[in-house]
Amino acid sequence: MQDDDYQPKKNWWDRNWKWFVPTGCLSLIVLFCLFIGGLFYGVTSMMTNSDAYKEAMNKAQHNELVIQKLGSGIENDGMVSGNISTSDNTGNCNLEIPIKGSKGTGILFVVAHKKVKWNFDELSVYVNSTDEEINLLEK
Repeated sequence: MQDDDYQPKKNWWDRNWKWFVPTGCLSLIVLFCLFIGGLFYGVTSMMTNSDAYKEAMNKAQHNELVIQKLGSGIENDGMVSGNISTSDNTGNCNLEIPIKGSKGTGILFVVAHKKVKWNFDELSVYVNSTDEEINLLEK
């Protein structure tokens, strides 16, 4: 055996970099996406679990004119947008909630402030098919 035939054994990095680099990059991308998804889920859950959201949806679901225009079984139809901020017994809420029923779709607009309990400044449903707005605060 000659000394010229001897090749030193490659180190771990030289043997494995071709699969390690793409796997490492992909892992970082997946972790970032999971973080953003978790953050999005947390914010969305905070909005949909709020008393203002629940009370507004309840009023829309039991309003005869909304049921007549959108149909029965009114429920959320997508991503809620807007903001809610609360601190102890005070807070503000400004939400747009896409809703749907058996006959059509609409948007529930909610503007409220909280002093111990939520008081609605605006609560209306925009009916997509007729461009009609139904004020839920009118008696």
